[in-house]
Formats: sequence, structure tokens, C-alpha cells
Amino acid sequence: MFATGVTIVTARAADGTLIGLTANSFNSVSLAPPLVLWSLSQRAASMAALSTGSHYAINILAADQKHLAERFATKDIDRFADVRFTAGTGGAPLLEGAAASFECFNRSRYDEGDHVIFVGEVERCAHTPGASPLLFHGGRFYTEHPL
Repeated sequence: MFATGVTIVTARAADGTLIGLTANSFNSVSLAPPLVLWSLSQRAASMAALSTGSHYAINILAADQKHLAERFATKDIDRFADVRFTAGTGGAPLLEGAAASFECFNRSRYDEGDHVIFVGEVERCAHTPGASPLLFHGGRFYTEHPL
């Protein structure tokens, strides 16, 4: 019953393969130094690449990117087919149209239960002025509504 934003974590594996997955387990940790965290199931197919890679990006999805959230949560497809992105400074894909992006150095990882908590040191960030975020609550997607 906790509403969250929706992100797509992206990376480029050592062999050049693009990695991307939908995650809503994202949070700020520290401003000095700038740190963020997210978590991934130990059974995830992308675990090896994300655990050993030096950089990843956290793309905060905009309200009109529900289709990307669903696509990057689907197994056994080419998640990057027809997806527009640019390469970040660490090589991770930055998704076009995202509300914000954080380019992170893969600083540390913590095994907790059946997940690994990734802590990234933010090396660069950007946002799209006026973009509304995509939200997730109770198994459904939402957009923001002013109170």
C-alpha cells in the first residue's frame, strides 16, 4: 500500500550487451556524497552483469512511459528494440523522455534476504522540466494529481 515512482535501471555489460529492468525499489540515501539505492532479486538474469559492472543508470519514468515500464518488466524479449536512448558517461543507456536520470558508479552491494541492495554514487543527473512522474500503487500505474 505504498505508492512509488517507477524506474528502469540500465547498464552496458562488459561484452556490450544492453541490460535494463523495471524497478520501483529506488530511494535516496545521501546528499554528501550523493548516493541512491535500489534492489534486485538474487535470481535475476541480469544479476551477474549488474554486480560486476562499474556503472548503471536509473531512469525515472515520466507519466507517458507506462509502455516502457511494462516492456522492461517482460522476460525473453529484446527490451531495447525501438527504444530511443543515448549512452551516458559510464556507458549505461539514458532513456529518452525520462522525467529524470541518475548516472551512477556501482559503489557497493549488500545481500539482504532474497535481494541485493545496490548503492550507487551519483556522478551525473538530469531532469526534464515539467515532466510528470509515472507512479505505481496497489498493482496499478498512476499519474500525479495535485491536491
